[in-house]
Amino acid sequence: MLAGEEGPALQMAMRILATMAAVYGAPRLLDITSAHIDGCLYHGLSGLEFAQRLVEGGARVRVPTTLNVGAIDLLHPDQFQGSAELAGRATALMAAYQAMGCIPIWTCTPYQAYQRPAFGAQIAWAESNAIVFANSVLGARTNRYGDFIDICAALTGRAPAVGLHLAENRRGQLLFDLRGIPERLLREDVLFPVLGYLLGARSGSKIPVIAGLLPETTEDQLKALGAAAASSGAVALFHAIGVTPEAVTFGEAFQGGQPEQVIEVSVALLRETLGRLSTAPDGAIQVVALGSPHFSLAEFASLLPLLARHPPHPGVEFIVCTNRVVLAMLEERGWRQPLQEAGVRLIVDTCVVVAPMVRARHGVLMTNSGKFAHYTPGNTGLQVIFGSLEECVRSAAAGRVWRDPELWAEE
Repeated sequence: MLAGEEGPALQMAMRILATMAAVYGAPRLLDITSAHIDGCLYHGLSGLEFAQRLVEGGARVRVPTTLNVGAIDLLHPDQFQGSAELAGRATALMAAYQAMGCIPIWTCTPYQAYQRPAFGAQIAWAESNAIVFANSVLGARTNRYGDFIDICAALTGRAPAVGLHLAENRRGQLLFDLRGIPERLLREDVLFPVLGYLLGARSGSKIPVIAGLLPETTEDQLKALGAAAASSGAVALFHAIGVTPEAVTFGEAFQGGQPEQVIEVSVALLRETLGRLSTAPDGAIQVVALGSPHFSLAEFASLLPLLARHPPHPGVEFIVCTNRVVLAMLEERGWRQPLQEAGVRLIVDTCVVVAPMVRARHGVLMTNSGKFAHYTPGNTGLQVIFGSLEECVRSAAAGRVWRDPELWAEE
């Protein structure tokens, strides 16, 4: 490949990959079994020109490769609020990655929509929440890959043998002790983005280990935790003792060693973190946005009865981002119609913090997503308020923030 015997596209991809492997200090490359691409999201002409050059050179992926969100909902292009020029470039970029043989699932949650790598599988995934979920919840092995490197790995079927690809680098480093948190709160979905935000802020790029989560902690709760941790920090892997596959015991999580630091997590510390997830005081809201990472079918099952009891006020824009697989399931179950009758805008293929999808140009967006809370002010210009799913729905109905006073109570 490097010699150009398999064409110019593969030569360029291997040259980039080999150069980066040297930068990382990797002694060799290793084979991968899958890839997930973030480079299909339009950020500028350089990304489009890079992808088109690969296509012109005959590029085809060598391993099953899914696509992260793009900048436009291809099924509902009228949802896009940007210029026609931006829409055209975004669509052209998405088409270029499809032309390379990538699977057009357009989601940040490929693990809930298409592919779930096996435990120990070597993969090259981009998109921060997908990376942390694959490493932590599935026990697959990937570093944090980004634009350009992700597709080079997919085209060559290789990745640098360094970092989290190697077992010895997956040992836990910090211990977050939740054993003083009330069991009632440990069962609440809203705990997990807040806990994840705390983990990311305190861990940086180190590997946190959590003690005290319930064994029945759900996949969506772990998804929310990882997404928030990868937003406030550079967390690519966490372990939860008794919950995640590489942390059946304390000793396994730390590979026989001891933590560098122990952080006692209290309700007061969680409330302090909760306060950092909002940039505006409780009051009137203009938008509710859910689905970062993309909403699962189970999350819609929780949302529907709340909407039935508390339909959104017509003056509040209510958006849920999901993927095409879940959208088809909503159709099959007859759930899409009541959502639309309630005034919910369902967006696929993209999300509101990476593309101009929100109609409101100013005001406050409320969300139950730690990731949306982190990125909304910088990416959309809107202020943000964080709350539980019920708080979001009831606030949308009232047109202003409603709070559950018992949610964060100490017991």
